[in-house]
Amino acid sequence: MTTPVSTKPSSDENATAEAALDRSDERVRPDESIGGMVRSFFARVRTGDLGMLPVAVGLIVISTVFSILNPVFLAPNNLVNLLFDSATIGVISLGIVCVLLLGEIDLSVGSMSGLASAIIGVLWVNAGWPIAGGIAVALAAGAAMGALYAMLYNRLGMPSFVATLAGLLALLGLQLYILGPTGSINLPYASPLVRFGQVMVMPGWTSHLLALLPGVVMVVLGLRNRARRHAVGLSSQPLGALAFKAGLFTVVIQFAVYYLNLGRGVPWMFGLFVALVVLLDYALTRTRWGRSMFAVGGNREAARRSGINVRRIYMSAFMLCSTLAALGGILAASRLASSSQQAGTGDVNLNAIAAAVIGGTSLFGGRGSAYSALLGIIVIQAISNGLTLLNLSSSLRYMITGAVLAIAVIVDSLARRSRVSHGRA
Repeated sequence: MTTPVSTKPSSDENATAEAALDRSDERVRPDESIGGMVRSFFARVRTGDLGMLPVAVGLIVISTVFSILNPVFLAPNNLVNLLFDSATIGVISLGIVCVLLLGEIDLSVGSMSGLASAIIGVLWVNAGWPIAGGIAVALAAGAAMGALYAMLYNRLGMPSFVATLAGLLALLGLQLYILGPTGSINLPYASPLVRFGQVMVMPGWTSHLLALLPGVVMVVLGLRNRARRHAVGLSSQPLGALAFKAGLFTVVIQFAVYYLNLGRGVPWMFGLFVALVVLLDYALTRTRWGRSMFAVGGNREAARRSGINVRRIYMSAFMLCSTLAALGGILAASRLASSSQQAGTGDVNLNAIAAAVIGGTSLFGGRGSAYSALLGIIVIQAISNGLTLLNLSSSLRYMITGAVLAIAVIVDSLARRSRVSHGRA
């Protein structure tokens, strides 16, 4: 009589199988320690996911060179002036980020900002309107112009390059027309708008209190993300790594605020710019609209087939871009205490577009961040400020800014090629 062979695994076999599964799980489970985060960062860099690393390195190099050539560059009050100047074009660049994410461009942001500046001067100073009314009309003009660009693109298929180039000329002509033969309108120096753009800074305690918010938000969002991932059985960032990142970021921001307070302090106008950056970053990363923006920029046809209203996304992006350009023009008028024919001309377009690209927003669409405008404009203003302190001509500033822009585009192209070669694009 043959003894039947049991097919049920023995306890030893079960233990061996469980050990094998554990080892397999360890092989696929990401290393979530601080060292693992560092290794993961370098792995992303090798595959072309550079993020904001190039602009951070560039800012360090620029600051080091100019501080060696002229120690005044890193003086607290000089940095305060740099932040005042960064806010005006930075707000315009924030709108450029929106259209670049779609792989489009707006060449008329400088003219739109100049027209908004002229509207403020004509309605507020010449016509006697309340300042709030003038600001509302200027912002509405920006939104209407953005809607026109989107309509030309959506309905007629007109390339954004052509539409906004035509808009540049039309808006410039309208700016010259409404300013009239005088060509310049001085704004009341004692008015709140001008004081906001020239002298208003945060009290020390306010700036330090606001500097705590980014770290607190980082911890709150990190804990919420951990809870969500644990709820579905996924691994998450360890508490130690989360605390380390939030603590390091808070220390850096607090030191920057402390250093600026050794001078005049943190400008309220720069605080407004940072607040807009944070709001746009939240909208891009944590809302359906933001996810749709990246989807359309990455592949318009695939986004359309997935049910995204592509026309509405283009409409919102162009309207937001032109509205922010108008707001930048209002801030520029408050900074200069005047509305003139020169507002929005010169290198405003160059700097606004270059800031977004230098900061890390891709010209090819689908990749970028609201923080690109913040970092990029600081780089550009640092170059401009440093060359001014060295008493060098503006021709060098144009050439250096152009070279930095070219390098940023080259880095973006090489990173994109690397992502494609690694199967990530």
